[in-house]
Parts: sequence; structure tokens; C-alpha cells
Amino acid sequence: MLRGNCPATVDGKGRLKIPAAFKAYLDENYGADFYVTSLDGLSVRIYPFPVWREIEEKLKAQPSMNKSVKKFLDRTNYFGQMGSADSQGRILVPSVLRESAAMHGEVAVLGYLKYLDVWNNQRYLEHLEREPFTEEDQKALSDLGI
Repeated sequence: MLRGNCPATVDGKGRLKIPAAFKAYLDENYGADFYVTSLDGLSVRIYPFPVWREIEEKLKAQPSMNKSVKKFLDRTNYFGQMGSADSQGRILVPSVLRESAAMHGEVAVLGYLKYLDVWNNQRYLEHLEREPFTEEDQKALSDLGI
């Protein structure tokens, strides 16, 4: 599983070097192809391509007029692009997403079990403040047995 926070850097050409802790797992389980996208333009979501294909299959099974599916695809297509890790484990962040998510310099690369989220460090701290972990969240997790 992909878990934890591994600080990394986005270079001047917009490439993110996948941290070694994540790269080994991704190489072993998924390969070097990815779908790089976002739902809100504030962070970068990196899906191993086999995981993204599972999502596409689920979306394809939905009615074509499903409004939520359309909104999801509007965003993931606008910000998204296929990519492959180079020999040094770097992935290019699409330019439109690089701008909107302020992807430059030091970033936080967070493991979310099957995909990675990449945040500008300052934006992530602000996000945590805006979205506190509440008693309601604790109850919802308790209801799931966690």
C-alpha cells in the first residue's frame, strides 16, 4: 500500500521525482505508467494506470447522463494527462495543473493506499486547517469499524 508523507521536489521542468519509498512499491505492483490529474486543481493526484483503468471501467458502466460522472470527468480530463516515469523515476506534471496547484520546489507526496496526492507544502497545511478532523469524522470511521 501507498502510505505516509514523503517530501519531494518538483524541478524547473515540472517533473516530480517519485520518492524511493513509493517508487519501489509502484514499480513492483503497477509499472511506470500513470494518469496525472486533479479534482480541484489544488493538488496533483497520481494514479498508477491500472488503478485509473479500474476507475474508467466503473465510470463507463454508468449512464452517460450521470451528472456526477460528467463533473468528475470534466475535472480529471481538464487537469489530466497520461505519463510515464523516466529512468530516474520522474513524472511530468501537466502545465495547467502545475500552475493551478503551485507545483514548484518542495512538495508533500502523500500515499492514499492506491494513489498519490501531491501538495504544495503551504497549501496542504492550509487545507488541514480548513478541513479539521471532527467528532463526526471519528464517528463515521467508528461506524466502519476503524
